[in-house]
Amino acid sequence: MKETKLNRSPLKWAGSKARIMPVLRPHLPAGKRLVEPFAGSCSVMLNTDYDEYLIADINAHLINFYNMARCETNDLINMASSLFFTANTPEQYYIFRNIFNSGNRDELSMAVIFLYLNRHCFNGLCRYNKLGGFNVPYGKYKSPYFPEAEIRFFAEKAKKAIFICCDFSEALEMTLPGDVIYCDPPYIPASITANFTGYHADGFNNDQQYRLSVLLARAAENGCHAIASNSDTHISRDLYHNFTLHDIVAPRSVNCKGEGRSSVSEIIATKSPASVSEKIYRASNKAIPF
Repeated sequence: MKETKLNRSPLKWAGSKARIMPVLRPHLPAGKRLVEPFAGSCSVMLNTDYDEYLIADINAHLINFYNMARCETNDLINMASSLFFTANTPEQYYIFRNIFNSGNRDELSMAVIFLYLNRHCFNGLCRYNKLGGFNVPYGKYKSPYFPEAEIRFFAEKAKKAIFICCDFSEALEMTLPGDVIYCDPPYIPASITANFTGYHADGFNNDQQYRLSVLLARAAENGCHAIASNSDTHISRDLYHNFTLHDIVAPRSVNCKGEGRSSVSEIIATKSPASVSEKIYRASNKAIPF
C-alpha cells in the first residue's frame, strides 16, 4: 500500500504527532470540525482534512506565530529568511532571545523571532522559566533548515482554521455536538528522565490532567467525539478508564542522551458521543459524577 505523504510543520516540536499520524489518523472520525485545545506543532491539522479547525493553545507566542504565518505569510518568510542566513552564532542567538523575552516588538517581529529561536535552539525545545522567559540554549547547528515550503503549505491549510490563545477548558467550552476533539496535552511522566516540563510558565500538573479527562468525558456526553493521547502509565489509564484505550508505540527525541531517543509506549483514549438511550440511563442513575 502506498504511504500517505506526510505534511511537515514549520516548527520543530518535542512530542510532535507527525511521526505517528499513520497510527493516529484511524482514531480520528469523520466530522465537520476538528477542535485541538493543545496546538503543538499543528501536525494533526496539517495531515487531516476537516472542513473547519479550531486550534487553541495556552502559549501566546505559538498562537501568534500561527496567526502571522496565516495572515502575513510573505512578510514572515522574507523577514525570517534574512535572519536565518545572517544570525547563526551564539552571540546573535542570545541577543535575539533577550529581545524576544523583552516582548518589545510587534506581532510579526515576535513571530519571526519565535521561528528563528525554534530552529536555532537546542533540540527545537519550547521551554520557559517561572517568569515566562524563553530559556532554551543555542543549538549549535551548522545550517538550520528554513521551512519556507512548510510555512506556505501551512498558510494555505490555515485558511480553514481559527487560532485562539486560551486554556484547554475554555477551548472545550466552545465545542459543539458533532465536533471531533483531539487533545495532546503535556504528557504524564513515564519516568524521571521523561519528566519534561516548562512548555508554559504555569506547567501542567496531575490535577489538570484529571480536569481534562473529566471535561473530555463530558464533551462526549454532549455529542462530541473525544480523543486524547498520553503516556502509558497507571495514572493515565485510571484517568481514562471510561474511554476505549488503544496501545501504541511512538518515537521520542527530547532527551539529549542517546538512550533517551528510543521508542516509548503511549495510549490513545477514544470516546464516542453518547447515544440518547445512554444519556437517559446515565441521567436516571446519576452514573456520571460531574
